[in-house]
Amino acid sequence: MIEVHDLTKKYGDLFAINKIELKLERGDVFGFIGPNGAGKTTTMRILATLLNPTWGEAYVGGYSIYTKPKEIRRIIGYMPDFFGVYDNMQVIEYLEFFAAAYRIKGPERRKICNEVLDLVDLGYKRNELVTSLSRGMTQRLGLARVLLHDPQVLLLDEPASGLDPRARIEIRGLLKELRNMGKTIMVSSHILPELADICNKIGIIERGELIVNADVADVMKQVRQQSVLKIDVSDDREAAAKLLEQHEMVEKVEVGKQGLRVTLIPGDHDYSQLARLLLDNGLSLTQLGEEEINLETAFMTLTKGITS
Repeated sequence: MIEVHDLTKKYGDLFAINKIELKLERGDVFGFIGPNGAGKTTTMRILATLLNPTWGEAYVGGYSIYTKPKEIRRIIGYMPDFFGVYDNMQVIEYLEFFAAAYRIKGPERRKICNEVLDLVDLGYKRNELVTSLSRGMTQRLGLARVLLHDPQVLLLDEPASGLDPRARIEIRGLLKELRNMGKTIMVSSHILPELADICNKIGIIERGELIVNADVADVMKQVRQQSVLKIDVSDDREAAAKLLEQHEMVEKVEVGKQGLRVTLIPGDHDYSQLARLLLDNGLSLTQLGEEEINLETAFMTLTKGITS
């Protein structure tokens, strides 16, 4: 649904984005992460046909951004990080205004507006003024607006920006629902752990260059070169730590309030033998598992915080 080749945007000598290569299939949810100023918004604006690249090519739904911008706009829903709303309109009037712009006519217009309001859980606000909505509700209204024409591709630039924790959870749930509907979604966000929950692919962009572009699971493997275990015993943690430190597969053991953090030497290991070691020495094992790694850790490991 999205195919990008050598996409580049320059401002004088400055590369906003530099030779980006990207391919997303139908139904992919692509988490686009990077520091502020790294090039996320520039990339989305080009795909939305709102900005011309300096060179390179991009296709959305098989249409070129150069020759078929109108066709692209019919199949995409673009939600910028900051968008204006008409405060003195009722919520339903606001959506009907944009539905008319999409040439949705007659009784079908009101029906579609009510359907998208229900989808984003704003049906009970349909007759309220837009100005009365909270920040989170305004974000959901913006998402409802881009869904009016049932786009195949969604370009969502920081949809959870500035939201409180409850509103972020609501937006995340809505994105999951859109994913289940088969939409192809590109979403940028700084709320990194939450992206792992909804995305099957991620891209990490830094200084205009896409330094990571892979499945979420592959990125986690790339970051985690060594296995780190979380182990705890009901008896003597210090004794358990001394036993584990002597094992050939253990590189380091850290004793904390929540138990032991055990770093293994690089390579694949069957760490069940560590459990056997503890049990054979009379220690009661209460926890044994591999420490999870999240997108935030991956992002900090793979980037240096450099902007373009």
